[in-house]
Amino acid sequence: MLNRSLTLKLWLLAIVLAKALPINSPAYGQIIKPIPQQPEFFQERMRQQQEERTQQTQEQLKETWLRQNLQQPRQQQQQQQEFTRQRQELIRQQQFRLQQQETRLQQQQFTRQQQLRIQDQQLRQDQQIRQQQQFRLQEQRQQQELRQQKENL
Repeated sequence: MLNRSLTLKLWLLAIVLAKALPINSPAYGQIIKPIPQQPEFFQERMRQQQEERTQQTQEQLKETWLRQNLQQPRQQQQQQQEFTRQRQELIRQQQFRLQQQETRLQQQQFTRQQQLRIQDQQLRQDQQIRQQQQFRLQEQRQQQELRQQKENL
């Protein structure tokens, strides 16, 4: 029962308010309609946000420009130094390889000269041996001839 009387009182209050407030009154508009956001306030807020984004973008562009124009020469210098260092290292390695090749060639030449000397020495020894053998053969022939002559006499 209490709920019924409370509900009835609320309905009566709503009817009285609806009759008491004319439709054109600002109070009626505030009750019936939600409070609209003022378009100027909304537009102003959007404009401020857009300005903030624009400012952030400009600052980022400035930072990028500064980084590129201030750090880029430093980076280029570092890259150039690194390139120079690598090039010098490559030249050093090439020189080292050339020295190794030259050393190998010298060793090969020395070995070849030694082989030639040994061959030459062997040839001389062979010649001497042949000469000695020929000399012995001649001596043997001469001795044989002498023996034959002695026998023939």
